[in-house]
Amino acid sequence: MEIGITGGEEDGVNNEDVDNNSLYTQPEDIYNIYKTLSPISPYFSIAAGFGNVHGVYKPGNVKLHPELLSKHQKYVAEQEGTKEEKPVFLVFHGGSGSSKQEYLDAISYGVVKVNLDTDLQWAYLTGIRDYVLNKKDYLMQQVGNPDGPDKPNKKYYDPRVWVREGEMTMKARVTEALKDFNTAGQV
Repeated sequence: MEIGITGGEEDGVNNEDVDNNSLYTQPEDIYNIYKTLSPISPYFSIAAGFGNVHGVYKPGNVKLHPELLSKHQKYVAEQEGTKEEKPVFLVFHGGSGSSKQEYLDAISYGVVKVNLDTDLQWAYLTGIRDYVLNKKDYLMQQVGNPDGPDKPNKKYYDPRVWVREGEMTMKARVTEALKDFNTAGQV
């Protein structure tokens, strides 16, 4: 359940100009969702806003406050009368471009899922982009390249080749993220 507003733009919804205060979910809102969904199943997560934005922006332009998630957890625990420190499974929407410390802080407050769509899109593009730029002279026509006017180029423009490059750079970004989240090598 996504509650509050995640800034930035995604899927044609532009929240770039929303009031900054709208980017921070209130603990009462989280608790209302928690008490509504808990009787149905314990397996749900809440994406609460703590300054998150979709997309990626120049460092310093996004003011994340993951410490708010700790306050939200405490509020729900108090309302429920439980000693459980993190009763809510939280989601970090708009995680692309965040620092390793911001990830670790959010995870320490109960985040169980981090969204990195923009970072992964960029990673995928860089593999394809770099391949195309490096092989440009082999991609301009079907036959003829720097190796000779009669040399075929199919092995260069075959989508299985350049798509693989995008997959490899995306795989590297996922590997980096799993290390950042302290989840590498876990099943």
